[in-house]
Amino acid sequence: MARKTPGLNTSSMADISFLLLTFFLMTSSINTDMGIARRLPPPLPPNQEKPPEIRERNIFVVYINYADAVLYGVGNDKSGTDIRNLREDVKAFFNKPEAQGGPQVEMVKIDGFGTNGEMYPVSKGVISLRNDRGTSYDTYLWVQNELAAAINELRSDLSLTKFGKTYEDLSETQREAIDKAIPVAISEAEPKDNSKK
Repeated sequence: MARKTPGLNTSSMADISFLLLTFFLMTSSINTDMGIARRLPPPLPPNQEKPPEIRERNIFVVYINYADAVLYGVGNDKSGTDIRNLREDVKAFFNKPEAQGGPQVEMVKIDGFGTNGEMYPVSKGVISLRNDRGTSYDTYLWVQNELAAAINELRSDLSLTKFGKTYEDLSETQREAIDKAIPVAISEAEPKDNSKK
């Protein structure tokens, strides 16, 4: 007579597997890469072959080399080297009047300023950021943070002037008006490897 082999009761194995899966999903973290938010310039109109020429006085150049040394300034005068002063120097660049050699401005009607909108001088200044392939990620992010902080402080100053509130306390319409008056104008060039020169 053949003996019956006892079977294993596996009915609770599915429950245990589900609980283990749930436990690991809830307790583990999934690393996600965070990007740097930048608004790209609009595409050129179809009848325009090349972008308009940007004058040298409208460009604030920031260069980071392979040894993480920072060099910045306007046009050919790149005398700034202290990253701790970068934020204030960027703000000074955008606040310098056009008549005193600052960046050119364009009068733009901005809805949200006044009852029917009012004309406001929007700077044509651009920050040109260039770095070397050997630049460390920490220095690159530090410079990016300083540039973003300078623009945020300019926006906050204008918010206090126009609306009597900080930028964070503005309504959506008021924020759009401030963003139009002080756009994020950062241009990044492709990194080059200058460490072997």
